[in-house]
Amino acid sequence: MRRCQIDKVSSVTLRLELDRAAVLGEEIPAVAGTVVAGRIVNAKTTYNTLEDVHGRMVALHPGDVIVGALGHRDALYGFSGQVPASVKPGDKLQLLNLGGVIGSGAEPVPGLGEPFSLEVLGSVLQFPYLDCRVGVPANIADGALQPRPLPSALPPVLALVGTCMDAGKTTAASVVIGELTRAGMRVAAGKLTGVSLRRDVLQMADCGAEPVAIFTDFGIVTTNEQNAVPAAHALVSHLAESEPDVIVLELGDGLMGTYGVHSLLSDEGFRRSIRSILLCAQDPVGAWGGQQILGERYGLKADAVSGRVTDTPVGLRFCRERLGVPAWNALRHGPQLASTLREKLLAAGVAQ
Repeated sequence: MRRCQIDKVSSVTLRLELDRAAVLGEEIPAVAGTVVAGRIVNAKTTYNTLEDVHGRMVALHPGDVIVGALGHRDALYGFSGQVPASVKPGDKLQLLNLGGVIGSGAEPVPGLGEPFSLEVLGSVLQFPYLDCRVGVPANIADGALQPRPLPSALPPVLALVGTCMDAGKTTAASVVIGELTRAGMRVAAGKLTGVSLRRDVLQMADCGAEPVAIFTDFGIVTTNEQNAVPAAHALVSHLAESEPDVIVLELGDGLMGTYGVHSLLSDEGFRRSIRSILLCAQDPVGAWGGQQILGERYGLKADAVSGRVTDTPVGLRFCRERLGVPAWNALRHGPQLASTLREKLLAAGVAQ
């Protein structure tokens, strides 16, 4: 064991409430969620920040000692990597995302350059035993909220699904939350799938959602087909306790990604809670394909389309005329988009 002063603590470790004066150990379990300290090796001018436990994006510089958690990432437009087979002090790993997820195997990405390289210093130790200075490697699951079974009766759910990452889901969710809140509805919100980063749910909170939650709150660094359903059940149960009029849920990544969206939409308990779906797409092919997948695989239908496909009149016309679905650009037509979805929710029995 040795003491180490931490410069920046990433948001993935939020619920552990770590002290900057950390105690490090040489034993580093090579499993998702293990909390590790590392020293930044290289300098970057793009994608060069870290989301800290306060939700601030703080710049990283060579020599900074940061704390993050082991995990994997499969990003269409970012760094991808996996949990290494083994980890020891002195190893070089990479920072995979802004939330502090650390892994190996990341390659340069056009527009983002090389990922941050980290020299591993050790695992961050916790001391759970009273009157005993025996430290154990921390894992973000140690601070997770207690899961509860999914209630049989839930508030209506508005689900946002997308064709891929950066399709406009969070923007649309935030705009709709703002409009519904101004209409007098009590909205809770969460993010169910993806890689740990609190930015999206913080944006939802800024627009009026209360409470908000993300899968990381339940001990998950990165969702997948195995853990997405239990994490979602726990998250939705948590949000339902506040008795909101509606729960807005973003399914991060896309319908054909690896983060567990398929498992969620295949789960009867989750699917029966959905009262409205907003599909966010990059282009007309994605909008058409997304609607096909929802219908053929899950027996669901998008009530509206938004996202980048609606940035131009061409995309709007395609969605409206060829798909027969209301289409609105969230930034330009927020009230119309929210009104379309609100009517569907009211038809499902939302109290107003």
